[in-house]
Amino acid sequence: MKIIIVGCGKIGLSIIKQLVIEKHDITVIDKNQDVITDITNNYDVMGIIGNGASYSVQKDADVEKTDLLIAVTGSDEINLLCCLFAKKAGNCNTIARVRDPLYSKEIQYIKDELGLSMIINPEYAAAVEISRLLRFPSADKIDTFAKGRVELLNLVINEDSPFVDKTLIEVSKRVLSDILICTVERGDDIFIPNGAFILRAGDKITIVASAVNSREFFTKVGYDTHQVKDTMIIGGGRMTYYLAEILLKMGIRVKIVEQDRDKCETLSETLPKATIINGDATNQEILIEEGINGCDSFVSLTGIDETNIFLSLFARTKTEGKVVTKIDRISFDDIINTFSLGSLIYPEKIAADYIVSYVRAMQNSIGSNVETLIKLNGGRVEALEFKILRGAPVIGIPLMELSLKRDILIGCINRRGTIIIPKGQSVIQEGDTVIVVTTKSGLSDIKDIIAN
Repeated sequence: MKIIIVGCGKIGLSIIKQLVIEKHDITVIDKNQDVITDITNNYDVMGIIGNGASYSVQKDADVEKTDLLIAVTGSDEINLLCCLFAKKAGNCNTIARVRDPLYSKEIQYIKDELGLSMIINPEYAAAVEISRLLRFPSADKIDTFAKGRVELLNLVINEDSPFVDKTLIEVSKRVLSDILICTVERGDDIFIPNGAFILRAGDKITIVASAVNSREFFTKVGYDTHQVKDTMIIGGGRMTYYLAEILLKMGIRVKIVEQDRDKCETLSETLPKATIINGDATNQEILIEEGINGCDSFVSLTGIDETNIFLSLFARTKTEGKVVTKIDRISFDDIINTFSLGSLIYPEKIAADYIVSYVRAMQNSIGSNVETLIKLNGGRVEALEFKILRGAPVIGIPLMELSLKRDILIGCINRRGTIIIPKGQSVIQEGDTVIVVTTKSGLSDIKDIIAN
């Protein structure tokens, strides 16, 4: 597909990296010449220096022949203007990043009136993911499919876990819960396991289950399944606003620590039920005075990764509660993962996954659609939700008889709202949605899982 990306900051670069791998014809637009030079030197893309909201610049990028324009500059208004011009000039699909809470209540209206294909808000998407973790604090990461009916949850196998040195078949017989362990991360290795796979202490596993069965599973293995009662959030930016709004509706008490007085006053007006503290969170005495020792959860959302890391490390020494750390610079994954930072949130990765999922759905052939795409295990595993349409090659065949490619697992079948954890005799039907977990990248159709 021919794609134009306007804005080459962190989220733009994250999108470029993923779409280049999938062999799309990409043109990038940015005002900064150094940024364009760096990207064109490192990636197989065409670069244009200029304002993406200019009709002449879009024309130079061949917008008339473009399938999709993605506008992710730092300005909501410029992003919307880019999409408006692209829609009028090229009649292409458009995606805009819109982050300002001012527009949050009008998103659907803006999308409909401007004819946008998608509006992405990385801060809100990240806030939703954090809220899931605080609802279910025993999980390191939670992703959802099938409109929330199916959950993918990550957890670590502790040394005292009853799963240690047990095969997955033995685990299944022991817990008697309708769940499926779909990935195991052990050191630098990733496995799509079969029933004979033996779990070890320290393994990071991902399970797929309905929301009800995942909670039952965690209860049976001795993990806490109750949402937190309160949280301390550091930083008063957009993500904090969105997260606090969600948590307050969930009945969770919220305390926000922010150094900037003007931001504190704004938060006090927009979040009257939250407790707002004007102070420097890097001062340990302030955190102790505000009750970090007894808080159920601690979320570090400042705009500086180093600050978030040190605050979360400090929190881990003071509370047994859930700790969540926001990371913006994703190029230091290997180092960051060596720290004990609780659950890590990468807003740019979350937003890029949404967009890549949409791109794959656009380009897919007859048979199935990629409804949802989520990256797992630091991006090394993909979980994809396919809509099964008439003519798909998997319909009506027991799973045990399907010849699947290596490192591919069918993790779940959603049949009109009924969640099925598949067995060998299970059969996929037209109209189902199917979750596929794989270490392979670039699947765009359900037929791609079948071995030649």
